[in-house]
Amino acid sequence: MPEGHTIHRLAARHRELFAGRVLRVSSPQGRFADGATMVDGRRLHDAEAYGKHLLHHYEGDLSVHVHLGLYGKVADGEPPVPEPVGQVRMRIVSDAHWLDLRGPTACAVFDPAQAQMLRERLGADPLRDDADSQKAGEKIRKSAKPIFALLMDQSIVAGCGLIYANEVLFRAGLAPTMPGRAVGSELWDEIWTDLRALMKEGVVHGRIDTVHTRHTPEAMQRAPRVDRHGGEVYVYRRPGQPCLVCGTSVARGPLAGRNLYWCPTCQPAR
Repeated sequence: MPEGHTIHRLAARHRELFAGRVLRVSSPQGRFADGATMVDGRRLHDAEAYGKHLLHHYEGDLSVHVHLGLYGKVADGEPPVPEPVGQVRMRIVSDAHWLDLRGPTACAVFDPAQAQMLRERLGADPLRDDADSQKAGEKIRKSAKPIFALLMDQSIVAGCGLIYANEVLFRAGLAPTMPGRAVGSELWDEIWTDLRALMKEGVVHGRIDTVHTRHTPEAMQRAPRVDRHGGEVYVYRRPGQPCLVCGTSVARGPLAGRNLYWCPTCQPAR
């Protein structure tokens, strides 16, 4: 599932291509036909990202809400507009560009109240300037759940996914099983600041890189990581490989229904 930086990149891309233009919206697949009719022929005011959710805001106070989920994909291009290939849930066409959405978990038209309800049920998004990191920290300090599970909880931290959660905890030297109530306000500020910086880098470069300069392939004279997710990381999907910092074998285990990766030496239980 795409993490928050990907959705923010999409919002910026769609804002650049379509904001201010009157759009033709359709659903070649048919599953979004009613919704497409509601916004077809309207002007797009803006595109917004909130965590892993994408919102297209149209004139008339209507928004199209998209959650890509595990299988959602977005493609765009310039005319000529191609014939639909596969299950295209939503197609957007302007005089200069087209966009196809396939396989999203959610694609629906929201009124302002529904859009606001979505924002209110989501936690603090590190990529938004209006994020309330202190409120997120308060929720974490009230919980006995592992900090890894709390970072993955979208009602606490919106947009942080599996890779960022694993990596920011390694960089903080924290055991992923550490209970949230043990995370003091200063420690949380450090985690939040680092997570925000990492995710901003992800927006800029379009990939997740979490290693410090001294641990890059060039600095360590090692082979670059080969993985479909790309990016240089410390522990994510590196089980059994040596930690880039201490050489201990990276461990893997289940937690909160997801794969957890950590270095037993660099992230000792407290």
